[in-house]
Amino acid sequence: METAYLSLGTNLGDKQQNLLTAIQHIETRIGHIVAQSAFIATAPWGFTSEHSFLNACVAVATTLQPDALLQATQCIETEMGRTQKSDGTYHDRIIDIDILLYGDHAVRTPHLTIPHPLLSRRRFVLQPLAEIAPNVVPPGTSMSVADMLSTLPADA
Repeated sequence: METAYLSLGTNLGDKQQNLLTAIQHIETRIGHIVAQSAFIATAPWGFTSEHSFLNACVAVATTLQPDALLQATQCIETEMGRTQKSDGTYHDRIIDIDILLYGDHAVRTPHLTIPHPLLSRRRFVLQPLAEIAPNVVPPGTSMSVADMLSTLPADA
């Protein structure tokens, strides 16, 4: 059993309900949610949109291996109505689920990188993650999540 930390974001439709639905699917398909952050409203990151985001993080105890976890999160996204993944260009989305951390493991495959490569640069990820895992030190780094958040520029 590993603890995986997932980031959830939505900026279309009933945002609160989108997050609640995604969390319910995670609990059913991936594993027991052991911690959940508050929902935070944020501006779009990496692209321009008239729609603000609602973001959260969850910690989930799972027996799924990283590749199976990725497949499960992508199935949830598709079933909730997500039609396109980011291909270097970001888009509005009903739901986005990113794997941030998987225990103390580092994963590098053509389809998956853990820790998430942009983890330390995204306030909308670090803020809710620090709420549920402030002392976790991502593999390959020397800083805790809380320390990463405290050193992030205000406009990140």
